[in-house]
Amino acid sequence: MNTLFDAIKEAHQVLRPQVRVTPLEYSPLLSQHSGCEIYLKCEHLQHTGSFKFRGASNKLRLLTDEQRQNGVITASTGNHGQAMALAGKLAGVKATIYAPEQAAAIKLELIRALGGHIERVAGDALNAELAASIAAEQQGKVYISPYNDPQVIAGQGTCGMEMVEQQPELDAVFVAVGGGGLISGIATVLKKLSDKTQVIGCWPANATSMYTSLENGQIQEVAEQETLSDGTAGGVEPEAVTFALCQQLIDQKVLVSEQEIKAAMRLIAHTDRWMIEGAAGVALAAALKLAPRWRGKKVAVVLCGKNIVLEKYLGAIAEC
Repeated sequence: MNTLFDAIKEAHQVLRPQVRVTPLEYSPLLSQHSGCEIYLKCEHLQHTGSFKFRGASNKLRLLTDEQRQNGVITASTGNHGQAMALAGKLAGVKATIYAPEQAAAIKLELIRALGGHIERVAGDALNAELAASIAAEQQGKVYISPYNDPQVIAGQGTCGMEMVEQQPELDAVFVAVGGGGLISGIATVLKKLSDKTQVIGCWPANATSMYTSLENGQIQEVAEQETLSDGTAGGVEPEAVTFALCQQLIDQKVLVSEQEIKAAMRLIAHTDRWMIEGAAGVALAAALKLAPRWRGKKVAVVLCGKNIVLEKYLGAIAEC
């Protein structure tokens, strides 16, 4: 963990000219509503609309000259692909993003607009990941996982460094978990610099791959249902480095329903005028669910992104 913390600390200094320092904003109305002091880490204001730009930027800066020249390959239907496209453009590295056929057209359009090259793949996200990893091996290019990569995790951890600088007295931090890259980075920082801060992992009840794996002590395949939190959906890669980190660093785990996610998204639109994606709604919903436990305490909620199709967002907040 010390080695990872050192990598995060270095990234925190080096990436600052490129990566936006996002606000940690106190929310008066959410605080009044919950009985806690609620602080919102506004990663939805990061370049490309999510925290993923941190990890992508850190990974690309550490490539060799030959790797840069060859270009990189990844698989994504959304935030990671957008982040890789922009980071690649800024670094002068060609980024090819493999995406499943059913990926939202607007998301692919944005990846192209940011400079990424799209390869469409028949099937689901898992098919796209498999095709991308095979292509990377065949073409001699680096395959970049959205979470199963220490250099990507180190980039995501810079979010935690900022939070400690912005509010060093946090009692708890709520983070949505998919593959575990963001929470692994943030928790590594907090355990080093603010050990009293509890790290709370948050999942949609419909998509619990990492949650179930942690509960059972080993990475498992989990049948997931559709969720508004598509940013955290999907399985965990075998031997993912994030699994052991999550085992060591997460203090508490919480599940939230689709209705709780929708209600949280609607509430923050009312209280703070923020439009957030489902994964960010998961973290806020979890904080609201556990609010009685943290009454009067300083609680941070990581709003990890805002990239949601407008019609889907409007439908979600209209249903609660």
